[in-house]
Amino acid sequence: MLQGSNELGASTNSDLQRHCSDDIHRRPSPASSYVPPPDYMDGDEDEDLIKPKKLVNPIKASRSHQELHRELLSSCRRGGSGVETKPELQRVLESRKRDQLIRQRKQEEEARRKISPLEAELLKRHMKLEELDRQQEQQQEENLRAPEFVKVRENLRRTSFHADEKEV
Repeated sequence: MLQGSNELGASTNSDLQRHCSDDIHRRPSPASSYVPPPDYMDGDEDEDLIKPKKLVNPIKASRSHQELHRELLSSCRRGGSGVETKPELQRVLESRKRDQLIRQRKQEEEARRKISPLEAELLKRHMKLEELDRQQEQQQEENLRAPEFVKVRENLRRTSFHADEKEV
């Protein structure tokens, strides 16, 4: 019921505005002759009264809103798109996830780099054993290439060396 009266009021109001816009220069509207001027216009009489102040919008006063507004203004000045396609929450979550992955990769890399003293000692021994194996392989290859009399001479040395050890 109220909606119907509001619709009627809105349509009559728009008709009145059209009518007033046509006759605005000819004569004053009939409604203005019936409405008395507001009493708050007289500033001399009511100096003792407290005048209302405009309320501060808490959203516009918030620091995050001001920063967002500043960011939007600067991006418009730069000529970029006015608004990003992703919402702020999604951007923040993606940046956190990216930072976490970077931290995790750094930790894994440090773990690979850090070698405990035991592992370092094992690596040294392993390298020494590999070097000895390479030397033995080189000697065997040289022995295979050597003439027969050199091989016999080496065998004689070994047998004489082993015989000396048994006597001691």
